[in-house]
Amino acid sequence: MHTTVGIIGGGPSGLLLARLLHNAGVDCVVLESRDRAYVEQRQRAGILEQATVDALRAAGAGARLDAEGLAHEGIELRFDGRSHRIDLPSLAEGRRVWVYAQTEVVKDLIALQLAEGGPLLFGAEVRAVEGVETDRPSIRYAHEGREQTLTCDYVVGCDGFHGVARTAVPESERTTYERTYPYSWLGILAEAPPVYDELIYAHSERGFALASMRSPAVSRLYLQVPNGTDPADWSDRRVWDELDARFSLGEEPGWRLERGPVIQKSVLPMRSSVTEPMRYGRLLLAGDAAHIVPPTGAKGLNLAAADVIVLARALADRYATGSTELLDAYSDTCLRRVWRAEHFSYFMTTTLHTDPGQLPFDTRLQLSQLERIATSPHAAAELAQNYAGLPL
Repeated sequence: MHTTVGIIGGGPSGLLLARLLHNAGVDCVVLESRDRAYVEQRQRAGILEQATVDALRAAGAGARLDAEGLAHEGIELRFDGRSHRIDLPSLAEGRRVWVYAQTEVVKDLIALQLAEGGPLLFGAEVRAVEGVETDRPSIRYAHEGREQTLTCDYVVGCDGFHGVARTAVPESERTTYERTYPYSWLGILAEAPPVYDELIYAHSERGFALASMRSPAVSRLYLQVPNGTDPADWSDRRVWDELDARFSLGEEPGWRLERGPVIQKSVLPMRSSVTEPMRYGRLLLAGDAAHIVPPTGAKGLNLAAADVIVLARALADRYATGSTELLDAYSDTCLRRVWRAEHFSYFMTTTLHTDPGQLPFDTRLQLSQLERIATSPHAAAELAQNYAGLPL
């Protein structure tokens, strides 16, 4: 089988790229190692930037998002016994964010791909990517018990940090910059209405906490915990009690999280990673295959979407005009945005979390930075513009 673009990975980046290419008249095949049910149930990000929402709408995948997604115009910072709201539209040139789970984005894109797009093969385990230095690279994969080969003009790796695509770039030709953090997140999904209609980011001597949501009836909440934490060590009651303690504003009357059944509990390690360049020959990397951010800045899914928006434009231009100018600039174009998002995510993470070896001096620096955001329009605007997402 031959196609113009072979896409490895049927997550949001691979599926969005396939949709954008379909709309541009560029053929592609998507190979996903897992089955459809698994892909549609993977719990990941839930915050969409303005540019991501605009891209989904333009791709024809915005109907359910507009009907069910929750538009948010701000976030709340809690620190030192008080709260401060960041108003996104007024500080970020009208941009806002949406709460719409990655699982729902994936469901929408899969439905469109199966109805209108090129082949989307589930259970297609990629074994190797070969010939990327030639003009006819190939992907060897196993599907339905048979070894098969897909040849293409370009291969796009949307299969994550541990995927085949990233390791197909010779070690001598790639550099990976990494940072691991000395804490993790314990995340829960609970059948309980959110206590507040926007996200709350809490700095506390007990550690960081985040109150988010998936819908008006389902809350998504996180606690900073030590690395290596076993979710089984945290009973539901212990989780709720700790969340209440970290979000507490002391004398605030009547404020308490709405409790309900915990339907999912997991621990998420925190790390940052960037692999450069994002192109090697006819192989292009996108999303987690090229970069990972800690979730504090809500950038992972949005960075992946930005990558494939840039890439789709470049591929469409290549086949419309014959020019490779945009493709040749793909890595540099994306990396400028990637490093800005990496820095913002690092800033949010280190400002709001308590390091295990943190000194009182360090805590005072954090509080000083949060105070500056609360009192300086310039500092607040810097946070809002990065949070809502820089324009593409």
